[in-house]
Amino acid sequence: MVAMTHVARPIASPEDYAECRRVMLAASKNYSFASRFLPQRILPHVEALYALMRVGDDRVDVSFQGFASPLSALEDWERLYWHAFDNGASDHPVMRAYLDTALKFGIPPEVMQAYFRSMKEDLTVTRFPTFADLLHYMDGSAVPVGRAMTYIVGVRAPYKVEQTLSFADSLSIAMQLSNFWRDVGQDYRIGRIYLPLEDMELFGVSEGDLRAGRITPAFVDLMEFEMARTEEYYRHAAQGVPRLAAGRWGVMAALEVYRAIHAGIRRNGYDVFSKRATTSKAQKLGLAVRAQWRLALLSARA
Repeated sequence: MVAMTHVARPIASPEDYAECRRVMLAASKNYSFASRFLPQRILPHVEALYALMRVGDDRVDVSFQGFASPLSALEDWERLYWHAFDNGASDHPVMRAYLDTALKFGIPPEVMQAYFRSMKEDLTVTRFPTFADLLHYMDGSAVPVGRAMTYIVGVRAPYKVEQTLSFADSLSIAMQLSNFWRDVGQDYRIGRIYLPLEDMELFGVSEGDLRAGRITPAFVDLMEFEMARTEEYYRHAAQGVPRLAAGRWGVMAALEVYRAIHAGIRRNGYDVFSKRATTSKAQKLGLAVRAQWRLALLSARA
């Protein structure tokens, strides 16, 4: 276990945080949009969290330039991570920004331990026999985001962070599942299937169907099954948003924007092979208004 290093001097510069913002804006339209509804005082720290994980993801999926392999690139990122917490400093701008964020909000270094495990598994694991196997993967690929976010936004009295993490876990899982269902075709083209194989077998959908991009009644039923399962996570996550001390509107906006991927899939006739489920800027603004309304209702009941 690595001890948190406390230093008096600033660890990250405005330029370091600006680099994190650049990474986020280049990588995710949905995440970037929802982040606009977060308080300005925490937005740079949310961007640092996103950039930390995006750099690791990209070393697996996009480029390992300067390294012998994706694994060596990822192991270097992990080494830089633990080195930063051991020494209270880093030579990498994104790592400096995240270290500064973690120390400011008390995010334990171990929160990201499962993330590095999942990223390494991404290099060899391309199929998930059961939904439980997929959850195990997301325990590292998605859950650390929500847990770190909970430390950044904080929780309202009388709640404790530990009492709120299950809601954060649900939101992280739901958002990543929605991305999986949107990107079935794209993921298949790079050799991955996130649809649990047991579910594909249950509904009579084969890898051949995915390869051919066949939108059969069985495939539609499978997608509806997976989206309904994902909705349960969104419903649970929404119950925890009123517990947050800050950024409640931004978190609820993110929930609504990612949840809207399902509506986009349906609008596209379940074609997740040649079309991408998207929402327009106007639709996203409408979802942000809806998020504020839902938050008011949930807060009144809390």
